[in-house]
Amino acid sequence: MHAVAVTAVHALLAAEDKKPEDNDVVAGWTGFVVFVALIVAVAVIGWALTRSLRNAGRAKDAGMYGDEPADTTQEPGADDK
Repeated sequence: MHAVAVTAVHALLAAEDKKPEDNDVVAGWTGFVVFVALIVAVAVIGWALTRSLRNAGRAKDAGMYGDEPADTTQEPGADDK
C-alpha cells in the first residue's frame, strides 16, 4: 500500500513540474468576447441608471413623492411668528 501511495505522489509531482511557457498561455477569442460583453453590460447598466434617475427627478419635481414642493410666494421665515 505504501508503494502505491509513493508512486501516486511521485506521478502527481512529476505532472506538476510541467508548466506551460508564458507565450503558450493566452486568453484568445473567448477572453476578448467576455471583455467586450462586460463593456456592453456596463454601458447598458449606466444608460438604464441615468434614465431612471432622470425619471425620478422629474417625478419629484412634479410632486409625486418626497417632500412637498416649497411655496415660493412666501418670504423665508414668514411662518415663524
